[in-house]
Amino acid sequence: MSPPVKPSPPADPAEFAARGAERAGLARIAALALPALVVLAAEPLYVLVDTAVVGHLGRVPLAAVAVGGTILSVGVWLGTLVAYGTTGRAARRFGAGDRPAAVAEGVQASWLALLTGVLLALLAQVIAAPLTRALAADPATAAAAASWLRIAALGAPGLLLAAAGNGWMRGVQDTRRPLVIVLGANLLSAVLCPVLAYPAGLGLTGSAIANVIAQSLSGGLFLWAVIRERTALRPRPRIIGEQLVAGRDLLIRGAAFQACWLSATAVAARFGVAAVGAHQIALQLWFFAALALDAVAIAAQSLVGAALGGGDGAAARDVARRVTLVGAVAGTAFAVVAAAGAGVVPGLFTDDPAVHAQAAIVWPWFVGLLPCAGIVFALDGVLIGAGDVAFMRTMTLIAAAFGFLPAIWLAYALELGLSGVWAGLALFMLVRLVLILHRWRGARWAVLGATR
Repeated sequence: MSPPVKPSPPADPAEFAARGAERAGLARIAALALPALVVLAAEPLYVLVDTAVVGHLGRVPLAAVAVGGTILSVGVWLGTLVAYGTTGRAARRFGAGDRPAAVAEGVQASWLALLTGVLLALLAQVIAAPLTRALAADPATAAAAASWLRIAALGAPGLLLAAAGNGWMRGVQDTRRPLVIVLGANLLSAVLCPVLAYPAGLGLTGSAIANVIAQSLSGGLFLWAVIRERTALRPRPRIIGEQLVAGRDLLIRGAAFQACWLSATAVAARFGVAAVGAHQIALQLWFFAALALDAVAIAAQSLVGAALGGGDGAAARDVARRVTLVGAVAGTAFAVVAAAGAGVVPGLFTDDPAVHAQAAIVWPWFVGLLPCAGIVFALDGVLIGAGDVAFMRTMTLIAAAFGFLPAIWLAYALELGLSGVWAGLALFMLVRLVLILHRWRGARWAVLGATR
């Protein structure tokens, strides 16, 4: 990796200060976070529409899309890694005043996305049947899921190309085009899905085709956007290799999260059907809150990367301070809403009194963790924008291995119920909070220059 180069500041000190203040302003954070929130929410909202359409086809199609969608979520996870890894690198180049180099990061990320997407699409054709049989006990569901997955996986190249496009556009602080592209593609898919499923008579296959069309259109538009930048399009293995290193660390970090969530669900299930039902409700609401709070993290990635790339460590620290405040306020707002809905929200998911009783045990933990989550997620964005992903990987592994996993398995051994499970989640967040605040207060994350 090339050594960081600190660019010269503007000749006018007042201009330099004004630039740093503009980057760190709350209005600028909001201008980046709000469109990012819409883009983040578009895919889950479409999934709800797709689920509703398929649900009216019958029990087997609904179960099939649940199984197939779980497998295909690996592609979505990889897309998130590509987007997050590209944003920080592109933002540094952009902040250094080298927009073509920032776009070049997007070109190389697009090559990586395209190759990975094609590999996933081909792999799905081979492993769809054995994977769905392993996940679905019912043969009819497994067969339908395999058929759906083989078609839906053809959209993987477009899905990952869109992630790469989102990444470099966030890096150059272009939030309008991703918003238009993602909303347009998901709206088209939401229209096509019921049309292909019902009037066209394609049923479950229509759902898969609608997914492929929307993802391919989105990926194609992002690809066209990078081509129009008139940047060299040939692959550059060195840059792709550097992106893979960042992606590797984010991948390991994500795997630690998955291990925690799966372990939590497994332990909750051992306390009975009502307990795991209440846990699932609270966990899905937690994921929804995390999705919304990630919009602040995305703004932090872009602004911190740009400030460090421009050699302005003071502006980067100001951004970190402000997004931490915004994250805390947003997390507290979610907590207030969740607390107010304690007696209502579980009833929207089930009318089972036993599940409601278990939800009442979980709810104080869920509410209490939200302000902490707002701070942690915002600072996650700061460190990703700074390219400090190796620390984030290590921090998450420490929190999982020495906090969360021992706590919840102890909860199982001592039969502490859902309180024990969510105490483990609380310990996981607390360890991450302590470690990330310690890192934030130091200077090692704020490396100046166009590259880290």
